[in-house]
Amino acid sequence: MGNLTLKSVSKSFGPVEVLKGIDLEVKDGEFVIFVGPSGCGKSTLLRAIAGLEDITSGSIIIDGKEVSSVPPAKRGIAMVFQSYALYPHLTVKDNMALGLKQAGEAKDVIEARVANASNLLSLGPYLARRPAELSGGQRQRVAIGRAIVREPTLFLFDEPLSNLDAALRVQTRLEIARLHRRLKATMIYVTHDQVEAMTLADKIVVLSAGRIEQIGSPMELYNRPANLFVAGFIGSPQMNFIEAGRIDETGAATIGVRPEHMTLSHESGDWQGKIVHVEHLGADTIVYIESEKVGLITARLFGEHPYAADEVVYATPDRAKMHRFDSEGKVIA
Repeated sequence: MGNLTLKSVSKSFGPVEVLKGIDLEVKDGEFVIFVGPSGCGKSTLLRAIAGLEDITSGSIIIDGKEVSSVPPAKRGIAMVFQSYALYPHLTVKDNMALGLKQAGEAKDVIEARVANASNLLSLGPYLARRPAELSGGQRQRVAIGRAIVREPTLFLFDEPLSNLDAALRVQTRLEIARLHRRLKATMIYVTHDQVEAMTLADKIVVLSAGRIEQIGSPMELYNRPANLFVAGFIGSPQMNFIEAGRIDETGAATIGVRPEHMTLSHESGDWQGKIVHVEHLGADTIVYIESEKVGLITARLFGEHPYAADEVVYATPDRAKMHRFDSEGKVIA
């Protein structure tokens, strides 16, 4: 089992409250990702679940047991950090086995668990190597293997891909996704990268300034953001925000339109403007337009389009996919 319940979890460092009454339910086998900007409290929350940070108030319940005062080693969790934290003088096999040896596990149990983890992570050929002989991606797999051999109730990942280059991030992300499907384990993962969140999570928890802004599946957050913060944070390029009064929209303070829900034309359309920059990405063309009526807006066009800076174009939003927000930034249903 790997159920987690947080009830009114708060954490303060002196007078500064960094977690403000967090309530959350994580079901057995779920892949849950905490996402948000730097300083939002996501890593602090993960460390509190792990027992590496004491909470100021509230309850942390794992499989029905209150663990707020239980030391980290007794919580049934295993954590994978941003830094690999491998012992340089030990082989891959010994790095993976060390925690079990320290816990007094039998030698045959250790051998079986290390063999299983190395098979899951394709580390068999590297068991005799030391960390200096491995790539960054391989070192991170060893760190994940060290967590797997403990057979924890919860896997906790704290920005595990941040130290990898772009290609390795994609590769390791796929490996983590496959690993979750194979183990069917409960995983909680922290990242500031919304692409990681959108591609890995069953459920995303969006945090801002120590509070949960919204919880939902990736597409729920994309299609139905609860407020301006979530709407602006989820999706790349960022959603366009327009003062409703500038386009004669009544009943809302702000209108949101995703760049991919805009069309462009040289002949006619809703909002005239001049192109200030174009990003030709091959699969996509990102066009930035300065419009006197609505300000700076972004359009994302699929495929290659021959737009160039200083051209005059007309942008038209898909009105069926507009998002409307009130004066407090909350979505209007």
